[in-house]
Amino acid sequence: MEKGSSREPFSISSIPIKRSDLMNASNNENILVLKGVSKEFPGVKALDNVNLAVRRGEVLALAGENGAGKSTLMKILSGSYTRDSGTIEFCGQQVDIQQPRDAEKLGLSIIYQELNILQGLTVAENIFLGRQPRKNGLINWKKMNQAAEMLFRRLNIHLDVRRKVLGMSIAEQQLVEIAKAISFDAKIVIMDEPTSSLTEQETQLLFRIIRDLKAQDISIIFISHRLDEIFTIADRITVLRDGCVVDTKSVNETSKPELVALMIGREMTKQFPPRNVQKGAELLRVENITDGKRVKDVSFSVARGEVLGFAGLVGAGRTETMRLVFGADKARGGTVYIEEKPVKIKSPQDAVRHKIAFLTENRKTEGLMMNKPVYMNIVTVALDKVTRYRLIRHKLECACSEQYIRELKIATPSVYKRVCFLSGGNQQKVILAKWLMSDSEIVILDEPTRGIDVGAKREIYELINQLAAAGKAVIVVSSDMEEVLGISDRIAVMHEGRIAGLVEKKDFSQTIISEYAIGGAAL
Repeated sequence: MEKGSSREPFSISSIPIKRSDLMNASNNENILVLKGVSKEFPGVKALDNVNLAVRRGEVLALAGENGAGKSTLMKILSGSYTRDSGTIEFCGQQVDIQQPRDAEKLGLSIIYQELNILQGLTVAENIFLGRQPRKNGLINWKKMNQAAEMLFRRLNIHLDVRRKVLGMSIAEQQLVEIAKAISFDAKIVIMDEPTSSLTEQETQLLFRIIRDLKAQDISIIFISHRLDEIFTIADRITVLRDGCVVDTKSVNETSKPELVALMIGREMTKQFPPRNVQKGAELLRVENITDGKRVKDVSFSVARGEVLGFAGLVGAGRTETMRLVFGADKARGGTVYIEEKPVKIKSPQDAVRHKIAFLTENRKTEGLMMNKPVYMNIVTVALDKVTRYRLIRHKLECACSEQYIRELKIATPSVYKRVCFLSGGNQQKVILAKWLMSDSEIVILDEPTRGIDVGAKREIYELINQLAAAGKAVIVVSSDMEEVLGISDRIAVMHEGRIAGLVEKKDFSQTIISEYAIGGAAL
């Protein structure tokens, strides 16, 4: 513990060691070493004899399917969980991380996918919350703001530290989290799915900052399902499967197919399953729909058996368009036709009556009741099917839910399992089951594979194919270029609230989609 510190002591093995002693204790290449780390929860072995090493100034990517143990491992390193067995060495010294403050004092910082930001505070207040410099018992605002500005200069970023976080973009909030991490004199920064809500431009800015941190000898543990990004930014990749470390590879010595095989335990011959397109009659047509703000006279149609992709940059108006079609937001103009008949959709209830399903991009806040069991989530929009004489029949609820659990291969021990304990892929399947139970004919999926591992992605793609094969009209909004090209029959590309181009399958290419997305003429 540093001399003069007001913080309480913490456990580093059995001997108190100064932070400065730790940093000078070893010049070994490895700054962090885990040996035989295990963690069990009731009925589940989350980590099994994990060995892991992180080198100074490197980006180590952590890859694996949902449930592989990545989150548990990171929570042990950050002090949210304690390990059951094994050792942790930091800078050559054995340490014991019992709580988050222990990790912070060592220089281990974590930036979660769900950012830990207080919207009503300023940038500087968020960075130094609970650690504000004081003078005569009062917060020294000048010193705190100057310290925050120095952190952003270190990142080569200009951000007004006196500005309140409320209204800032996700990318800007993430910069605040990074500044907070290095304010603890971080030697290792753990980033959990840091690009999941970023645009391509914002992702490149993040990668530039990561490279700057590397140059300052700070190590990064980078968790991502996006393999392209892993191969762009990482030096090495450690793969976890079923709580075990399968292998660690240099990015120069492996490939995406090999990495996928390591993650899922089998070779995946094709990321996107093949499908025989049998396009039927037009089912949905939207003409000149507008909200007067973000969506401007958008028109498109989709037929039975067709998958229509929606591409475009973040903020182009894709999600806003789908919310208008579903009645979640109020349209200021335009007409929706179903089977060539105009319909009025002023609310989600109207949409459900017209057999429209909408899987939102925010499944945790809008698509699911996270603290409710699986069966409640599945039957929620089709209660009429499990009601007799105005009474909900619980046995029928469970029987219907079990049917969809079998059909969609939802990995859950029972219908009573709370949805918050399922993996991202299985949560998405629960939402899909909910809409299938309501007999939806038009299925809108907004970012259906965001935050889902590679194996679960293919299962979602197979389900999309099954929906189309059953004669349903499917719309997929996706920011993943490879995904939208791989699963769509046609692609509508939006730019600044309008459809800039409609691309047929025979003309698919990243160049054409990108040109339309930035508002240029397709090549």
